[in-house]
Amino acid sequence: MRGASLASAAVLGASLVLAAATFALVTELLRNAGATGPEAEIARLDREIAAQADALAGLRRETRRLADAQEALRAAQPAPAASTTPPEAAPPAADVYEGEGAPPATEELVQQMQLAAARFNRGIERPRPETLRALVGEPRTSYGQDCQPVTNPRMVDRLETREIAGFRVTMLRPALDSLATVMKRLDTEEPEIYRAIGTAGGLCARFVRGSDRVVSSHAWGLAIDLTLTGDLDRMGDDSTQFGLVVLAEFFNDAGWYWGAGYGREDSMHFEVGEAMLRQWVADGEL
Repeated sequence: MRGASLASAAVLGASLVLAAATFALVTELLRNAGATGPEAEIARLDREIAAQADALAGLRRETRRLADAQEALRAAQPAPAASTTPPEAAPPAADVYEGEGAPPATEELVQQMQLAAARFNRGIERPRPETLRALVGEPRTSYGQDCQPVTNPRMVDRLETREIAGFRVTMLRPALDSLATVMKRLDTEEPEIYRAIGTAGGLCARFVRGSDRVVSSHAWGLAIDLTLTGDLDRMGDDSTQFGLVVLAEFFNDAGWYWGAGYGREDSMHFEVGEAMLRQWVADGEL
């Protein structure tokens, strides 16, 4: 179609040139009419004008033909094919851990985005509470809405408090080792984000906020909530602090699940993925 458009433009250009030449010719003939006799010059002028008119008519026909060809090409283009991509499965429910206080009214380093499951958490499953109980055990015999100590002796032996990236956090030992690896990479590749990182909590044996029966993944010491410049990302607003998007890629690479994939977006939340947890159990680390 582009070739036809260019050809049409060329034909129209030629028409204009030809018309200009005709005008110049008529002017010259009239100026010289007195020298050769008016009747002879008028007769020659009539012949030249007739020839130019025939040429212009031919150019107009060619222009119409090319325009018709362009329209036929547009009509022959196939319609876009309908998408055959199957609908995505519904994301898991959120583990509504919000740290010690309410989120601030504003966020820094904020990037608005609709969180795409196709981009993050690919191939990573979050372990459900029943899976955590089967692999690690029950953290304690009763829970409330506030954090309480872990009483399971097997878990207590494997819990550790450590300073990582300038903050102190308590988690199961292999989770701390993995977290330290992620933070080391962050320090190397994104030092500005590394310096802004803080935490809103790791280990916290309690129910999910708003529930009186679902235990939070924080109760097993396998999840952490992170802040940037001391601010919590507001949950459920379908936006996230820019630094958390970078962190999500690093955590996903290390086998962690990002809470932005929950049914209610929770971008500050990161937890150990099920495949890595099962590997730790198989290796005797838990």
